[in-house]
This record gives sequence, structure tokens and C-alpha cells, in this order.
Amino acid sequence: MSNPLILLVLAFVAANLPFLVERRLLVLPAPGGKKFSWRLLELVLMYFGVAILAWLVERNMGAVHAQRWEFYAVTVCLFLVFAYPGYVYRYFWRKK
Repeated sequence: MSNPLILLVLAFVAANLPFLVERRLLVLPAPGGKKFSWRLLELVLMYFGVAILAWLVERNMGAVHAQRWEFYAVTVCLFLVFAYPGYVYRYFWRKK
């Protein structure tokens, strides 16, 4: 799994899951639907999950490079851009 494209596709899928799945934390039933706050919490948890997976992949490849706040700011923004299609589908395209 050293191919960075696989990690980017996984991040794209993880960023869109909170907007596509109607279960809380992707497993618990949500009677009446999920609120935006739940989706935002799931998005944050998905970001940390993908970040931990990326860190593990980097650790298996060799030494882990120290990162500063700029790196994390860019990855959060990239993750939010990845989540945009799911957000558009949920709140603009989907009919109620």
C-alpha cells in the first residue's frame, strides 16, 4: 500500500461517507436522520482516521518526517475539498 494514489482515493471516500450514510458514526441507527453536527463530527473523525493511516503507511516505509502546523492546515483544507461532492449531493441535489 505504498502507492499514494490509494491513500488519496481512500481519503476522498472517507470525506464523503458522512454525507452519504444515514447512520450515526456509520454504524448506529439515526431515527429521524442525522443533523449537520453529527456529520461534522464524523468528518473530523474520518480526517483523524485517514491521518493515522497515512502516518502508519509512512512509518512502514521508513522514518516519519516531523510536520509543522502548515502541513496539517493544508491537509484539513484538502479533506474539506474532498468532502464537497458529498455535501453538494446531500444538501443541494438530493430531493426530500
